[in-house]
Amino acid sequence: MTLTDRAPADRPSADRTPTDPRTPAARNPADRTPAARAPADGTRRDAGAFSGARRGVRRLLVLLCLMPLTVLLARQAFRLPRLDTAPAYGLVVLAGTITVLYLAYSRYEDPSTTSGPREPDPGFPALPARPRVDFLLAVKDEAGAIEACVRSMAASDCPRVRIIVVDDFSTDGTRDTLIQLRDELGITVLLLDENVGKKHALVAAAGQADAEIIAFTDSDCVLAPDALRRCVDALARHPDLGAVSGHCRALNADVSLLTRVQDVWYEGQFRIAKAAESSVGSVSCVSGPLAVFRREAIVNYLPAWAGDRFLGAPFRFATDRQLTGYVLGQAWIGRSLKDRYRDSPFVADEDHPERRWRVGYVRSAHVRTNVPSRFLPLMRQQVRWKKSFIRNLFFTGSFMWRRGPGPAVLFYGHVLWVLAAPLMALLHLLRAPLQGAYLLSLLYVCGVLLKGCVWGLAYRADHPGDTRWRYRPLMSLFSSLVLAWLLPYSLLTVRRGIWSRSAT
Repeated sequence: MTLTDRAPADRPSADRTPTDPRTPAARNPADRTPAARAPADGTRRDAGAFSGARRGVRRLLVLLCLMPLTVLLARQAFRLPRLDTAPAYGLVVLAGTITVLYLAYSRYEDPSTTSGPREPDPGFPALPARPRVDFLLAVKDEAGAIEACVRSMAASDCPRVRIIVVDDFSTDGTRDTLIQLRDELGITVLLLDENVGKKHALVAAAGQADAEIIAFTDSDCVLAPDALRRCVDALARHPDLGAVSGHCRALNADVSLLTRVQDVWYEGQFRIAKAAESSVGSVSCVSGPLAVFRREAIVNYLPAWAGDRFLGAPFRFATDRQLTGYVLGQAWIGRSLKDRYRDSPFVADEDHPERRWRVGYVRSAHVRTNVPSRFLPLMRQQVRWKKSFIRNLFFTGSFMWRRGPGPAVLFYGHVLWVLAAPLMALLHLLRAPLQGAYLLSLLYVCGVLLKGCVWGLAYRADHPGDTRWRYRPLMSLFSSLVLAWLLPYSLLTVRRGIWSRSAT
């Protein structure tokens, strides 16, 4: 591995503060710390009472909006003992949809704008008022996208950030671009002399990191200037948060119908699915476009992450889900993992207690990523994600039940839906027509479209006047008719894999 020369400063942007007077950070970053924002006790009590009343009203409104679905579920639930497997599965999906929507819209609160507990748990030490951040990026053959990504990282209004970019032996001109950006922006660049894979490349970058917070993004992403700061604020406000995910949409949404459909789908996966998980402190995947961790929550598990094996072979997928799993489950599996890698500097040089961290989602931390604009790249991406799901099922699934009923229901309910999707598609789209049960096939398709319409209406509620909500039913149909079949294929080829960020 070759380490290129840094910019003249030892820590190029560690003490960088924004100078744009339009940003709050430019006025005084310390004013945004939890301590500086804390009001007097009387004001806090009044604000708490008002906030509680507002939450009560919000929950009532959400229940009223969900009433039609709830009535439909209640009517069909009485028939459950007499229903076949397929209709019973439909009821489970409906119940899950209602639950997720209720949690996302009535229980979720953005942790970057809400105060933490009045008396923090001493088991979770508070971060400094202005924590240092090491912002890591691994890249391979992304000459066309890497400059926009790195410039958006450097444009962050978060103070005390150092950017470390590691090139995993690119051969398309990416290295030349990174060297130019290093000289201009003062970032740190690592050039690897062989291809080692994304996880090993990021661990190499983490070896250069020493900040209280470690953040990651992907090489095809562009971040809003305040995205990283909002995630850091969330960790500073809530000491029991070990990690948070940002909110991602499609960067190239206007390229084609396929990208527009994915853009609306991304919105729901973050705004609804991750918000529901965040409401119980157990987001199961801190997604790569913007993943921000407290150092002590992950540093001891980086060698296990890099050396992860599945079914007797190195596993090069599951980068996001697996790293999140170490935060969620270290109270139960952390000690054994650290013992296995006790000779690694990440373990030998600093040993942090295994804590029951919460994992959250910051809706206000916006990042955009290039999504596949053609069918075959989309299929390759989905196969990678299915393989990540399979690996994570065996890892996170082994302890998620210990985190309580809320996290368990959300996690295992999602697992049930994904595992059953290919079987349901087989029964309704192949077996039923062969037996002449065309009505059953039609009802299945209508049920899929109904679920998509519900998610589409949720999008419309969040984005009044935006007509793109109509694409959401198309994604539900595409998922059931096409993507569901990829799970068996992914399982059969789970040991095969390379990493690439290309979305074209």
